[in-house]
Amino acid sequence: MTDAATTAPPARPSVAAPRPQRADARRNFEAVLAAAKLSFAENGADASLEEIARRAGVGIGTLYRNFPTRSDLINAVYVDEVEELCRSAEDLDDLPPWDALMVWLRRFVTYCNNKRALVDGINHDSELFANAKAAMYATPVPLLRRAQATGDVRSDLDIEDVMYLVSGLMSVNYRSDEQRERVLALALDGIRPQAG
Repeated sequence: MTDAATTAPPARPSVAAPRPQRADARRNFEAVLAAAKLSFAENGADASLEEIARRAGVGIGTLYRNFPTRSDLINAVYVDEVEELCRSAEDLDDLPPWDALMVWLRRFVTYCNNKRALVDGINHDSELFANAKAAMYATPVPLLRRAQATGDVRSDLDIEDVMYLVSGLMSVNYRSDEQRERVLALALDGIRPQAG
């Protein structure tokens, strides 16, 4: 493994979808996207498009003008959530290295829980999905390297190890949020250096 403190992190690919240029069209686009996030979280990928349009305060024609197919809307919601997760790492520079990594990984856990509603509607073989995964894996690399440089995280790990660990934990149905948090804390203790 290379020295974590000296190797530059990979550039994070952008997966953001282009937004309309006109202010009114951008507002409608954002309103549909926000309503779709809520509807998909509540009802899964089969949520009613008419209900999404109603929730957004737009006509169904406006929804289809921005998102011609259900798949386009699901992909846009997915990409928006990935971009939000990736941007969230930018506000962690002031935290100690271990805390910054833990805050971001917990945000990743929240993202994983929210994404479950969209899983069936996303093409996992698509370029969009590959780019989103690459962005999610590149984002925490600087956080991991900072924590490794201060000795808070084992030096023999890479980000793929950590992401697989956390992702694997999210595939389990827990009795409660408290149980999920205990299991996550237990697993993350395993990335700390061993005493002695």
